[in-house]
Amino acid sequence: MFADVALARRIERGESAMSVAMVGAVGRRAGGGVFVEPVGEGYAIFGGPGSPFNKIIGAGLEGESIDEAALERAERVFREHGAGPRAEVSVLANPNVFEAFHRRGYRFETVEHVLGIALPRAGAASATSRDCAEVSAVHGEAAARAWIDALVDGFGAPDVTATGVSGDSFPEDVLREAFSAYDGVEGFHRYLARLDDQVAGGGGMYVCQGIGILCGAATLPRFRRRGVQAALLGRRLEDAAAAGCNLAVVTTAPGSRSQQNAHRHGFALLYARAVLTRQA
Repeated sequence: MFADVALARRIERGESAMSVAMVGAVGRRAGGGVFVEPVGEGYAIFGGPGSPFNKIIGAGLEGESIDEAALERAERVFREHGAGPRAEVSVLANPNVFEAFHRRGYRFETVEHVLGIALPRAGAASATSRDCAEVSAVHGEAAARAWIDALVDGFGAPDVTATGVSGDSFPEDVLREAFSAYDGVEGFHRYLARLDDQVAGGGGMYVCQGIGILCGAATLPRFRRRGVQAALLGRRLEDAAAAGCNLAVVTTAPGSRSQQNAHRHGFALLYARAVLTRQA
């Protein structure tokens, strides 16, 4: 696949829609305390102190510059909540966008890789038949609790890549609250993987505008290197195609085992996002 600005804009819109839906669910559970502020074609989002949803996402692809007035409004709300803004900006954005963030005191933190695959994919049956983990959709309260526990435990012990980047790290209570909010979000699907009749990991997928956005995947440490992530990938790709998606995407840390698994399933690197942060 080849990613031009038009495809990147489509993906960023889908990712933005997912983040807005998630933080809306957090706000409904908590009775408020969240905000969503438009910034160009993207959004500034706050889901609570230390929340993984706190970010500026999808901005910077709408033209030669970013709407700094909208950015200022968003930064003001972050300040009022005692939070430092974090921006995830596609490298396909105009260089003027990065200059604007730099001028406003943002500094480079890390990089994310956005990978994609066209759907339906050739050879899907053969790719999933080799996976040894059993994957099922989450239905019912017991399965939902098991899914949350699996993700909290899996993300609590991240794999470190050869580059030293393992992805974001959040406290257990913050993760548990965030994953609990996913219940009932329209378009979001949850999956549990089992090995030896035990829960081995879990993953999620958000279906939006013909894109299957794969997210929230983690494996319990004792079950790693046994095909759990491959099985989760295969099942979600099958379901995305069945839902009418013509594209699936996943975001990974550079050089990570997650990226390696995605490439084995036919994903290609589409573009990167620079993660820019500014102190509160």
